[in-house]
Amino acid sequence: MKLIVGLGNPTVKYDKTRHNVGFEVIDRLVDKYNISLDVSKHKGIYGKGKIEGLTVILLKPMTYMNLSGESIREVANYYKILPEDIIVIYDDINLDVGRLRIREKGSAGGHNGIKNIISQLGTEEFPRIRIGVGMKPPKMELVDYVLSRFSQEEQSLMDQGYERACEALKLLLADDIPAAMNQFNGK
Repeated sequence: MKLIVGLGNPTVKYDKTRHNVGFEVIDRLVDKYNISLDVSKHKGIYGKGKIEGLTVILLKPMTYMNLSGESIREVANYYKILPEDIIVIYDDINLDVGRLRIREKGSAGGHNGIKNIISQLGTEEFPRIRIGVGMKPPKMELVDYVLSRFSQEEQSLMDQGYERACEALKLLLADDIPAAMNQFNGK
C-alpha cells in the first residue's frame, strides 16, 4: 500500500493558491480514479482506492502546511506504511510554473511543510513530486506570494503540470523513480 499526500492548507480561503498545488493533484486523482475522500481522522481527510491496480490512500492533511507531518505520521502509523511508500506532492518556488522535479529523498530545501514531515517521520527518505509555482517577485513577501493565486496564463501551465504529476505518479507507484525522474524532471 502507498500513501499519496498532497500538501496544502484547508478552507476555501486557500483554495487554488500556490501553496495548495498538492491538494490540486489529489483532487485530480480523486476524479481520475474515482476515489472518495470519505474518512476524516488522523488530522486529515483521506480515502482508499486503486491506482494502476495498487491500493493507495490519498491524503490531504488538515493541519495547515507547517504541521503536515503530524497527519502523515498518524496515517502511516495506523496503516503501517513505511516512509519509502509515502509520496508527497507539494509546491516549489525554485521551479518555473508547472515544471516538475521528482526526488527519491532529500532535505526540506527551506519548505516548512517538508521540514515538519522529516521531523515527524524521522527520515528524509520518502519520494516526492515538487511542482513549480515560480519565483516570487523581488519586493513581495514569501508568505504573500505562496498564498497568492495564479494568473490565467500561469493556470494553464499549472493544469499541464498537474496532469504530468498524475502521469509521473504512475511510475512512482511502480517503484520506477529513475524512470519518472528521467521522463519528467526539467521538462
